[in-house]
Amino acid sequence: MEPSNTYCQFVANLPTDNVHRIYHDTEYGFPLPTDNELFGRLVLEINQAGLSWATILNKKDNFFKAYSQFDIATVANYGEADSNRLLSDKGIIRNKLKVGAAIYNAQQILLLQAEHGSFKNWLDKEHPRDRASWVKLFKKTFKFTGGEITNEFLMSSGYLAGAHGKECATYHTIASLNPKWMEG
Repeated sequence: MEPSNTYCQFVANLPTDNVHRIYHDTEYGFPLPTDNELFGRLVLEINQAGLSWATILNKKDNFFKAYSQFDIATVANYGEADSNRLLSDKGIIRNKLKVGAAIYNAQQILLLQAEHGSFKNWLDKEHPRDRASWVKLFKKTFKFTGGEITNEFLMSSGYLAGAHGKECATYHTIASLNPKWMEG
């Protein structure tokens, strides 16, 4: 994904029905209220690695269906048949490491839920952190979460500031929803 201010500028002149524009205006940087939504965003960010974000946005509905509506408990219990199903699904990214990471990360989130009540609670307790300490924590906890993936996941879900420049109307919409996140 483009750096935040560049992304705001990139979408500014796109038609309102463009996938980038829709994502920028309605999802990017907005707080995600449920664990399944957070997990879904993590899966999408992991799958974007090495590909364009437009590819992921265009396949988002397919990912939602393929990964059981991003239901964490269901994905955590996926077995070999589910992995094979995902690896043969032309509607998503068919990468063994990324599929394996989604299943492993769902299992890790179940552990975080057991200890902290929810994945969101865990993220909230860890907030605020700087980017480097978030990356270290994510690498320790999850698979396939390097610096860029962790950064984009956290910015796109409102845990790190920088998704939008202050001159962007969406920045002000997000700030009005949850001003404390714009500081982190």
